[in-house]
Amino acid sequence: MSMTDPVTFLFVPADRPDRFAKAIASGADRVILDLEDAVRPAAKAAAREAVRGADIDWHRIVIRVNPAVDGPDSSEAFAADCALLAEVPVRAVLLPKAERAEDVAALRSAAGRDLDVLVQIETALGLDRIDHLLAAPGAVRAVFGHLDYALDIGAEPSFEALSLARQHLVWRSRLAGKPAPVDSVTPDLDAEKTREEAAKARAFGFGGKLLIHPAQVEPCRAGFAPSEEDLEWARRVLAASAGAGAGAVALDGRMIDKPVEDAARRILSRARDKQGGGDASPDRDH
Repeated sequence: MSMTDPVTFLFVPADRPDRFAKAIASGADRVILDLEDAVRPAAKAAAREAVRGADIDWHRIVIRVNPAVDGPDSSEAFAADCALLAEVPVRAVLLPKAERAEDVAALRSAAGRDLDVLVQIETALGLDRIDHLLAAPGAVRAVFGHLDYALDIGAEPSFEALSLARQHLVWRSRLAGKPAPVDSVTPDLDAEKTREEAAKARAFGFGGKLLIHPAQVEPCRAGFAPSEEDLEWARRVLAASAGAGAGAVALDGRMIDKPVEDAARRILSRARDKQGGGDASPDRDH
């Protein structure tokens, strides 16, 4: 993962335009105007109007539309959201409960322009079809929705219970040549819990995380950054291998070979990227 890929994705209810500026000021790489779960059915029309009238930095905005396949009212809400995309200059959309590549195409067709689509995997069928979803033109990255996924398969929404799904998303994203996927939310607003779950996601190979409160932005970023222990280990590995010349070398009783050196270089590269601050260009540029 490069730290220049967006790491922090902060949700804000689309029917609360009074919170848009605060969300953007939080420092999150991306702010997601949520038309789906954060908005009651009766308020969705007002939420679309709020998005239409928003005076914001659209380069950092993602709109989460309603799912195309999720109950009898889905197609109507999805169609209304598609119409909205043609009226605002958003460049990225989050498709929840993604299961069909044709829904990715429908979003881009409705917008009438290039549009980056993040496919959110929240069902067993969506996970089974991840290869097809990531192969769809315009699909740029996978996103995990662990709460709905756990509900769909009848599992507890714990990291351990959903480890296979997380590993599968990381694996298939790598094979598809996409950025490391974005992990799900931490419902607990405790900063240390957010940092711990971000660090767990990084250990699994994720490259970012969904957030539900501005206070989670910095703990999440800290969880994805290398720790001081990681940095010290990486420096020692590269120093030891440089001093050995062409010969093999051991450090702390462990042989240092090319994969170990590459891992050390990756840690230091991530730290340099973080110090540089990354960038706020759209997902398609990474």
